Amino acid sequence: DELVNKLGDVLRADQLIARPEDLAAYECDAVSAYRQRPLAVALPEETSEVAAVIKVCAELDIPIVPWGAGTGLSGGALAREDGVVLSTARMNGVLDIDLANRTITVQPGVTNKGVSDAVAAYGFYYAPDPSSQIACSIGGNIAENSGGVHCLKYGLTTHNIVQIEIVTVEGERLTIGSSALDSPGFDLLALMTGSEGLLGVIVEVVVKLLPKPERAQVVLAAFDGVRKAGDAVAAIIQAGIIPAGLEMLDSPAIIATEEFVHADYPTDAAAILLCEVDGTHAEVDEHIADVTAVVEREGATEVRVSRDDAERAVFWAGRKAAFPAMGRISPDYYCMDGTIPRKALADVLIGIGELSKKYGQR
Repeated sequence: DELVNKLGDVLRADQLIARPEDLAAYECDAVSAYRQRPLAVALPEETSEVAAVIKVCAELDIPIVPWGAGTGLSGGALAREDGVVLSTARMNGVLDIDLANRTITVQPGVTNKGVSDAVAAYGFYYAPDPSSQIACSIGGNIAENSGGVHCLKYGLTTHNIVQIEIVTVEGERLTIGSSALDSPGFDLLALMTGSEGLLGVIVEVVVKLLPKPERAQVVLAAFDGVRKAGDAVAAIIQAGIIPAGLEMLDSPAIIATEEFVHADYPTDAAAILLCEVDGTHAEVDEHIADVTAVVEREGATEVRVSRDDAERAVFWAGRKAAFPAMGRISPDYYCMDGTIPRKALADVLIGIGELSKKYGQR
């Protein structure tokens, strides 16, 4: 009661959630296997309110869990039974667009896609694109160092941010990073990226913008064996091609996503590769021919090339919907993420497939 009363002194009634039935929405993020209902949820709209909430919690020795959109798969926004969830969802304004320096300044609650939408009319976009980009927030992306299907060429969040503003546990506002090419001292911006809110609450973000390429196309290659598809991944990189995106789906993922999204994937394939190249028209022509030659040499049974941006979006729609597609057919599951050396990709995927068959999983 004391906590709620003190938070009520610094927030409006509609910015504070304390009833048990309302708190249920915040008892887990996308990792639904772990659930804890917090004491309260604060929904500040201004940096001063963030600082005020933090000071109240510090005074009462109450832990805070910053919350973006709750789409994370690593448990970065799991609530605590003895803590407060501080959501930045209502801090969703675009503060400045600087096309000369190719940056945009936004509040942390702006969605990943919202950043690109804000500059689309000017011919720019924000490169990192997690599968949940229509919902995930840019503040959460920084907290998790999110990537996406295009991180192979354009890097993770840490490679695409310039500066952030945070509020510390003492309620102090700090600027981390710099609008200049470099800043003196320790690289605290890299330290903050991926820190999951443990070092401060992000209240403002400056990210890099990229000009939209003249053209982008996707090669969809189907294979009758997972090993062939895995070898093709290594072969594409070995050929000196740096795709904008390179993703692989095995048979269970192909079937699940096709039933959910209807991306016209070949459901009889053991695995498919999606390889996107972008750049000038001449570059794309050359790389599409190179990728096609590589996958055919590696045993592709079918090769398709997107004819326009609409078909390119459809090709990617299945991959980006893989997570909800699995949720549609499974009452409960745990998503694991990891890093696999390219040369071991096929062995690992084959091993996972054998375990799935052993334990009767689709």
